[in-house]
Amino acid sequence: MSACCQPPGPAREPVPSAVPGGGVHLLEQALIPAQTFAMGDAHGDGARPDGETPVHAVHLEAFSIDATPVTVADFARFVAATGYRTEAEAFGYSAVFHLFFTGSPDDVLGRPPQTPWWLGVRGADWAHPSGPGSTAAPDHPAVHVSWHDAQAYCAWAGRRLPTEAEWECAARGGLAGLRYPWGDELDGVRCNIWQGTFPVHNTFEDGFRATAPVRSYEPNAYGLWQPVGNVWEWCADWFDAGYYARSPLENPAGPASGSARVLRGGSYLCHESYCNRYRNAARSSNTPDSSMGNAGFRTVA
Repeated sequence: MSACCQPPGPAREPVPSAVPGGGVHLLEQALIPAQTFAMGDAHGDGARPDGETPVHAVHLEAFSIDATPVTVADFARFVAATGYRTEAEAFGYSAVFHLFFTGSPDDVLGRPPQTPWWLGVRGADWAHPSGPGSTAAPDHPAVHVSWHDAQAYCAWAGRRLPTEAEWECAARGGLAGLRYPWGDELDGVRCNIWQGTFPVHNTFEDGFRATAPVRSYEPNAYGLWQPVGNVWEWCADWFDAGYYARSPLENPAGPASGSARVLRGGSYLCHESYCNRYRNAARSSNTPDSSMGNAGFRTVA
């Protein structure tokens, strides 16, 4: 897990909540053609514990994927239709980056000693991303959404989370072996990441203090907006740093079991000095009941 970009997984039990199907998923779709691509870090950028190597061939059948992460407006429609309560709401708190917290000091329930820039905030959730009194913007990605919450949305919408292989294939946009969705260099402002000195000063050169609207910057060649930066995105797979060495060629679905689920893409808190994970090949993970102010999801069919 990337400690700068995500808080440690909480010691809490998931709160199951059955939801009805029949929802209407309105997000624009990007169509990804069937193909064989090279998955993994071809540049030596990744940290060994992340398991970004070896580079290996993967064949995928054609699929469609949301052009953007699920937005606050989309998630609000799901909640209105089902009455669903996220795990952040059920547990009564979620993780907020310290510079973005709004509320009373009494709302801070604690902070992990190894990552003190994360606060456990009472009342932080998808509708109140910075804590009590804050309001989520409709065209921003829904955050404070756990893996279980994303699964609940998928069940309602008749969708599923992408496999890790599908996510990376779509993020690459058909450009083989490159670091980023646009090429190998981070020239200019291409995505929403941290500028300045992490974790105390952000210069906002990319124009955004925290999350950005989902259609900011330019889409990749497949039509995906912001597959890197902005928010981490949950994938279907269990995480295993050694999985690439034994991954099957055809439509790999990840390990059969595990303790943490894969997250991809990096977020607005990633910085080159600490968390260089806003890359196509970069991997991270967290427990499936974890929720935080920089993680969302997109879906596939």
